[in-house]
Amino acid sequence: MTERIHATYWLETGVDPLLAADVIAGEQSSGTFVALPTETPELKARSGARVERLDILGRAAHPSLPGGIESKVYTQCALELSWPIGNLGPSLPNLMSTIAGNLFELRQVSGLRLTGLRLPPSFARAYPGPAFGIEGTRRLAGVARGPLIGTIIKPSVGLSPDETAQQVRELVAGGIDFIKDDELQGDGPHCPFDERVRAVMRVVNEHADRTGKKAMVAFNLTGDLDQMKRRHDLVLAEGGTCVMAVLNSIGLVGMHELRRHSQLPIHAHRAGWGYLSRSPQLGWDYAPWQMIWRLAGADHLHVNGLRNKFSEPDDSVIDAARAVLAPVMPEAPMPAMPVFSSGQTGLQAADTYAAIGCADLIHTAGGGIFGHPGGVATGVEALREAWVAAIEGVPLERHAERNPALRAALGFWR
Repeated sequence: MTERIHATYWLETGVDPLLAADVIAGEQSSGTFVALPTETPELKARSGARVERLDILGRAAHPSLPGGIESKVYTQCALELSWPIGNLGPSLPNLMSTIAGNLFELRQVSGLRLTGLRLPPSFARAYPGPAFGIEGTRRLAGVARGPLIGTIIKPSVGLSPDETAQQVRELVAGGIDFIKDDELQGDGPHCPFDERVRAVMRVVNEHADRTGKKAMVAFNLTGDLDQMKRRHDLVLAEGGTCVMAVLNSIGLVGMHELRRHSQLPIHAHRAGWGYLSRSPQLGWDYAPWQMIWRLAGADHLHVNGLRNKFSEPDDSVIDAARAVLAPVMPEAPMPAMPVFSSGQTGLQAADTYAAIGCADLIHTAGGGIFGHPGGVATGVEALREAWVAAIEGVPLERHAERNPALRAALGFWR
């Protein structure tokens, strides 16, 4: 039986829904805007996209998006399409063109969002997925259970390599598990990548030599392919245990090539996710989007955080985290680690743990650690103790009664 790719969409259209579905299927496979004699029935049967399911969900009086065919009523549907693997082979860049290409621009479409994706086993054979995932990350960070307690170097830009290293010195002395560059911190003249890596790893390595604990630092190596490979090699040579890349900036080819080269976990930042997702009537759901990046090799994936500073609601955050923890497909579990961030403190720990049912995650807090009145070390301790309470099922206030760092944190977290 021929392998097929299946994608599901929320579709809104001002024309007959079946016609719109057929137009999308043709545009994304063998068809064009007029009938051609070379698109024979045999060719269409072999290579045409197939409408597998079309369910009417509701109707609206106005279109969600401008520029479409005008109508008195717009029908909203759940649409499932499939394509034979022979159209593109197990290729992630060509998969992206197929399932999320010109279909968003069609005049018959007044709203379209990719909601699900099911891939055939050949993709698992073609792409190895994350090299480290949850297990490898825990091993390198020295955290056998519970979340990795993390933070982000702030200010995001403006600090020199020495100033950055001083922040790292405070954090590693305080027992932090994970530190990351901000996505805006790359290789600027005020804080060159090479100087920053050497200064930070000098601090990390000295602390590890004294205590046996080496914090994992995700250095943002985002750049062109040669730059990323050279930067990775420097991090590795300096004893680093993680690199970071901004997915929407480096693209699928960049991510796949970095995965092929890397000997370290890849911390994948989703900066730009909002322009793909914020409109409910356009773009992507997170579940299919993260599948593609996990296949390409992401070990950690950002999912935002509960009660975050952005626009994403809590149910969307939890759905995203569950998607990252779920298998990509039966043939390729490819576990990756969800990263919770954005306005985070220990107040979100219990709800996060209850919602996803595990602590296989990185929980990063900036102000939630640095703002502690007792200093960075007590800020790290407070966040860690909030997770102890969450996992043990103890109310936060009760656990704080026997932990001064947590008790003091409750005053400023709120």
